[in-house]
Amino acid sequence: MTTQLEATHTAAFRTVRALVAGYLVLSVLTVVAVVILRHHPSVVTDAVWVRTVIVVGSAALMTTFAARAARGHGRSFLRLRLVSAIMLVAIAVIIAIPGDFPVWLKIEQGVCGLLLLGVVLVVNGKHLRTAFDRG
Repeated sequence: MTTQLEATHTAAFRTVRALVAGYLVLSVLTVVAVVILRHHPSVVTDAVWVRTVIVVGSAALMTTFAARAARGHGRSFLRLRLVSAIMLVAIAVIIAIPGDFPVWLKIEQGVCGLLLLGVVLVVNGKHLRTAFDRG
């Protein structure tokens, strides 16, 4: 890699790692809130339990993928691209479709979606894809 490409690569992954860290922190805080509010079935449904645990799992995986991809691991970069896009689509569906999720969770998922949109845009940008295609 050229020095300029390496600098761009480093800056891009700094952004990705910050966005993914925000996603992880928000997801963990949401599970903490779910545990605290577990005795309020109008606020914490079974669907909320399942969704929030899945989100924490995906955030933990993405944290690992982002760290490894930043060190040049191509498969982790691909996994980061896939999981971030899949979770973004899942969030859009949860927000758009009426159903088992309370408004508070849809708002939280909207914030998660904005963080993941940033990840998706950066990791699918030409300079990172090109850097990994060459590596």
